Amino acid sequence: MKTTPLLFAATLAASSLAAQTHDLVLAHGRVMDPASGLDAPRHVGITSGKIAAISTMPLAGRTVVDVAGHVVAPGFIDLHAHGQTAADLAIKARDGVTTALDLEWGVYPVAAWLRGMGEAMPINFGATVSHINARFAAFHPGLEIGHWAVSTAAVAALGATPAGSHRVATAAELRAMEAALRRGLDEGALGIGFGLAYTPSATPGEMEAMFRIAAERRVPAFIHVRGTGLKMIEETIATARATGAPLHIVHVNSSGRDDVPQILALIDTHRAAGMDLTAEVYPYTAGSTLIESALFGPGWQQQLGISHGDILWPATGERLTAETFEKYRRQGGWVITFTMKEENIARAVAHPGVMIASDGVPFVGGKGHPRGAGTFARVLGHYAREKNVLPLMDALAKMTIFPARRLEGHVPAMRNKGRIALGADADLAIFDSATVIDRATYTAPTTPSAGIPHVIVGGTFVVRDGQLVAGARPGRAVRSK
Repeated sequence: MKTTPLLFAATLAASSLAAQTHDLVLAHGRVMDPASGLDAPRHVGITSGKIAAISTMPLAGRTVVDVAGHVVAPGFIDLHAHGQTAADLAIKARDGVTTALDLEWGVYPVAAWLRGMGEAMPINFGATVSHINARFAAFHPGLEIGHWAVSTAAVAALGATPAGSHRVATAAELRAMEAALRRGLDEGALGIGFGLAYTPSATPGEMEAMFRIAAERRVPAFIHVRGTGLKMIEETIATARATGAPLHIVHVNSSGRDDVPQILALIDTHRAAGMDLTAEVYPYTAGSTLIESALFGPGWQQQLGISHGDILWPATGERLTAETFEKYRRQGGWVITFTMKEENIARAVAHPGVMIASDGVPFVGGKGHPRGAGTFARVLGHYAREKNVLPLMDALAKMTIFPARRLEGHVPAMRNKGRIALGADADLAIFDSATVIDRATYTAPTTPSAGIPHVIVGGTFVVRDGQLVAGARPGRAVRSK
């Protein structure tokens, strides 16, 4: 057979690729990359923390791991992860998460928080600048509020006292908030985080002023809307349209409740008209928040559509009564609230363009909400495989390339995440599509997911053979600049 120049060149290139020795090779896996649509057996070579080869031919590596029978996917990107300690991030790693970002609540001051986190964590991390904490700082100048995500001091001051939650900001306080948000963005924040449910006295004028900063900097406003239902979503979208701010609506399931179908249609309408608008969902019928927050202010039963018995105190596993509600509200702490319908969760999970995010809260003494440990495996196993509400590739897109694209316009680091491509960061989740499933429950919320044997961050195993790798800290801060 005559060898053409083109065939000769291709053969030479393939031989050269096969001859290169990589740091790590994942052999015989089913590579699924929603960004390119690739779904085929491939060998993946990793060198210096980057994807260096995606080949139909075997590759040489210093370490070669046979992943036959498993999916090799981009590592999952969680846009809504409040637990930002090393322990919380390690728990998320076992659910296939390689980047966990606190974009709803956010942090303030940003530079101090980043210094406190350090440069090495089990997985990648980052945050928005927090309107909630900046508001607290404006109301209480000089008072230390802590630099961690979901500052409990800020929650208490903003949510449980009239001086925080139930007072309209003065002109001087608004200027202080604006300066704080701009400073946070200058320090590397990934956008602006809002929790209107926790700041009910933040007027429409205040929100418009803050949204204008997002529009000015071309960064998204990640927002927990003021209340629940269609009207609250409409209010938020109207403010974003008036200011030109990019908008991301968090947990559309718990914010939408029974109005989820109408809200999804409304989002589609505005997106079709050209609005920069996205949304996310977590795959559980119960939410979680701090009992001392403004969310449980007067009229909470009507606003949330629940009663005391729909609230679980995770520390003891008890359902609350009027008496224990008041007791724990004075004490403060995390609760789980059963507020949603399964059919609306499934509808939002399957809806085109809606991303998957956990809204995982910090685990305290091994207690908390299972979504921090099981969100992504639950979507892959329960919704994609068992309920068949969406194809596996679509599910993966919602937790990889969609969140990467939401940020990559103003966060250069995200252009190399959420995809399997030459030169991309080697952040990868390897799972068995036939067995992957969440195992975390409301009584055992930190139980790791099953069917995810390997998780790699920057070319380094964080999870190997289903176990955390002791001392593995390849995660790095994700900054906007």
